[in-house]
Amino acid sequence: MAHRVGILTAGGDCPGLNATIRGVARALYQKIPGIQIVGIVDGFRGLIEGESHEMSPSDFSGILTRGGTILGTARTPYKKMKVVENDVDKVASMKKNYKKMDLDCLFVLGGNGTHKTANLLSEEGLHVIGLPKTIDNDIWGTDVTFGFHTAVDLGTEVVDRIHTTACSHKRVMVIEIMGNKTGWLTLYTGIAGGADCILIPEIPFDPKKVVKALERRADRGHGFSIITVAEGAYDVSEAKLKKKERAEKRAAAGEVTITNRLAKQIAEANFDTRVVVPGHYLRGGSPSSYDRALASTFGVYAADLYSRGIFGVTVAQRNNKVIHNLLSEVAGKTKTVPPEDQMIFTARSLGISFGD
Repeated sequence: MAHRVGILTAGGDCPGLNATIRGVARALYQKIPGIQIVGIVDGFRGLIEGESHEMSPSDFSGILTRGGTILGTARTPYKKMKVVENDVDKVASMKKNYKKMDLDCLFVLGGNGTHKTANLLSEEGLHVIGLPKTIDNDIWGTDVTFGFHTAVDLGTEVVDRIHTTACSHKRVMVIEIMGNKTGWLTLYTGIAGGADCILIPEIPFDPKKVVKALERRADRGHGFSIITVAEGAYDVSEAKLKKKERAEKRAAAGEVTITNRLAKQIAEANFDTRVVVPGHYLRGGSPSSYDRALASTFGVYAADLYSRGIFGVTVAQRNNKVIHNLLSEVAGKTKTVPPEDQMIFTARSLGISFGD
């Protein structure tokens, strides 16, 4: 029996995608001689439109250290998957093209939204195996996702460099870190970079308490301060609003995130303040050695799942052991930072303020 599988990467890109693709492919070639691998272009859009190409072992050579994704990626929101647009039934098209490509399994690399679509396809009867990718580290059921540690390294480098100019000019530097729903990346980056204040979505902050923390530092003779703030952070007044109300209020004020508003409030307390937004810098470049090893491990495990005929699952790591979780259990869940998390305790013990 000839084996034929597809691979796609969906959602935002991040370091480690190519390393994971390589891990899956090389392990499959080792386990199943003659297996055919089909690369699906630009995530689920490629599956919907039937855009793909057959790959060979040479396609997976030299990509371990390469950032981004050789397959391309796109955001195709889960909430629109069941919506017929331009006479295109996306779910039906994906099922049709899966069969047209003669696939035995589809490997899906992505984050939360991607895993929801992967579960949808699994429920529709397709053989699907997921792999957890995101710099946000917010996929339920796994201690870590590939891409996260590289983003922490990059974020820490930003904070390290900002430290020197903040010290030279005696400024408060407000650094906005990616993370719309969760604060894992901001938390780890803040601790690793020596931030004085860390603001994350899980802990609504009081701007007045942030200013007080800065004043205490100034009173102790510290001429500068570093704040890492997640793009999804919000203050205590916004915490009383529903998500839609919060978005509408910000839109009316011409805001996307709270970062600039916070910087203005700090400046009004007579601190020389600047905002730094590294943005997509945190998604770019070569994966760290940790992520290369993790991506390879996840890829090999996913290939082993296929060889054992285990589908409808996603790869995970828990307590330093690689496992798999049902897609149905992972889909729709977000791993947020719990108040009792060890890293929260660590930060508070170091004197870092959360503005609460």
